[in-house]
Amino acid sequence: MYTDKKSVLQLVSLVRAYGISRVVLCPGSRNVPLVQAFSACDAFRCYSITDERSAGFFALGLALRSQAPVVVCCTSGSALLNLHPAVCEAFYRQVPLVVVSADRPAAWIGQMDGQTLPQPGVFGGLVKMSVNLPQVRTEEDGWYANRLVNEALLELDHHGCGPVHINVPLSEPLFNFSVKELPPVRKIVRHDLSDGGSALAYFLKESLPRFRRVMVVSGQMTADEAAGVGAYFPVGRAAWLTELLGNLPAASGAERGFDRVLYAEDEAGRESLRPDLVVTLGGHIVSKRLKKFLRGTPSLVHWHVSPDGRLADLFCALGAVFESSPADFCRLLSRCDALHSEDYAALWRGKCAAGHCPDVPYSELYAVKRVLQDLPPHSVLHLANSSAVRLAELFPLPEGVEVQCNRGVNGIEGSVSAAAGYASDSDRLNFLLVGDLSFFYDMNILGNWHIGPNLRIVLLNNGGGAIFHALPGLEMEGDTRRFVTASHETAAAGWAESQGFNYMRVTDTFSLVAALDDLFDGQAAAPVLLEVFTDAEEDAAALRDYFHRVKDEWGQKG
Repeated sequence: MYTDKKSVLQLVSLVRAYGISRVVLCPGSRNVPLVQAFSACDAFRCYSITDERSAGFFALGLALRSQAPVVVCCTSGSALLNLHPAVCEAFYRQVPLVVVSADRPAAWIGQMDGQTLPQPGVFGGLVKMSVNLPQVRTEEDGWYANRLVNEALLELDHHGCGPVHINVPLSEPLFNFSVKELPPVRKIVRHDLSDGGSALAYFLKESLPRFRRVMVVSGQMTADEAAGVGAYFPVGRAAWLTELLGNLPAASGAERGFDRVLYAEDEAGRESLRPDLVVTLGGHIVSKRLKKFLRGTPSLVHWHVSPDGRLADLFCALGAVFESSPADFCRLLSRCDALHSEDYAALWRGKCAAGHCPDVPYSELYAVKRVLQDLPPHSVLHLANSSAVRLAELFPLPEGVEVQCNRGVNGIEGSVSAAAGYASDSDRLNFLLVGDLSFFYDMNILGNWHIGPNLRIVLLNNGGGAIFHALPGLEMEGDTRRFVTASHETAAAGWAESQGFNYMRVTDTFSLVAALDDLFDGQAAAPVLLEVFTDAEEDAAALRDYFHRVKDEWGQKG
């Protein structure tokens, strides 16, 4: 029988799955669930060492002799600190040790409770990775614990060997041994191109025949990265979805407009579109609808392509990480005869092609549509976060337009500064689509002398954070509305004109259309700021109406 502590069961099951067989156990009470689970499993050869300092070096010797990772497990408090010399030696000799420490719940650290000290990260830079497991009470906790242990164990031999630290907080009662066997667990594997790609090519050949509904999602990429992917992607043999931030031209064969499809389809239609394998390339994906769709797909398998080999378990279904550039992965994928998702690719292509952009009344949505459809070829489009990046995704772009966005952490700060910095070293026209809160947060950058006439700012001003009106379940009345949306009556005219910008004010369709010629004038002698004034309530209504019409037209076609 095994402990009922689910974090311990995940850890011990994964240590077994990774083929680690030697475990050095130190005495204690807080680590009893760990000691009991390791010693009860026939897959492990366990060694009992009382002194933690000796135990650490004993484990080091075992790892050196076996040329394989070894676990050393201790109780909470100063016991862990006594492993420090051995951990240090293992780090500098590149020996794969797995330090597993039991811990008290975080609430009791520093409260004069026995054997407590801040254990997470105690080894600092002398381990390749340190993780602190959650106490598993929910399904999400279990997924998180599994992911953390996978991350730590994968790091043991990633770009050289070394020690890792897994800290395991445990609440009382500690001695309930009621589980009959270790549970099956998800083991994440990592593949790289260290052998020229032959092992990865073999994995693809052996694995892909299991899947007939393969989806590839291209997240945020630079134009150069996108060009590399586009040169090799096996178009038509897998469903290939992307967004504006993917920087893939329409001619690449990647499908945009999938967000409209997922909104417009009924439940049966969405079921027919679910993949059994999804492969992610590049960086962030904006669409919450796609993330929800894939996270809700039963038995989904997710592969992630990552140049640094880092895990990104976006859909809670990660099975493999490929340490490769997206272009090199696509080159190998294109050569693999085992990829056969032509029917599935055709299904998505037909659905996305059937999407339609309904006409909209004057609003920020209308302004985004007009600006994007008339952007000069080979210009650069910078998108601020919140509304701007989401509204832009609803419309097509002219060919050759490069897209930039601070999507790493999705903050509203710095959008204007990043666009200004990019434009200062660019010989192309640079357009920034930005909301009012993001602009006023960052407008001081316009006061520096590096701003040139190739910078064109389209400021969507509806008096606050209009995107918050669309948050499901958020009721805003009185002061709540004012504080959540940061309501204001500020305009950019004075600041923009004082900094030498050609400033234009737009309040309706007529004035917007009239201003576009100046916005797109490639010979302008000064930077341009076009401020589009709209009403937040009308913007929200226009967006709701847009999606309702998408759904209605979809139903009429179906």
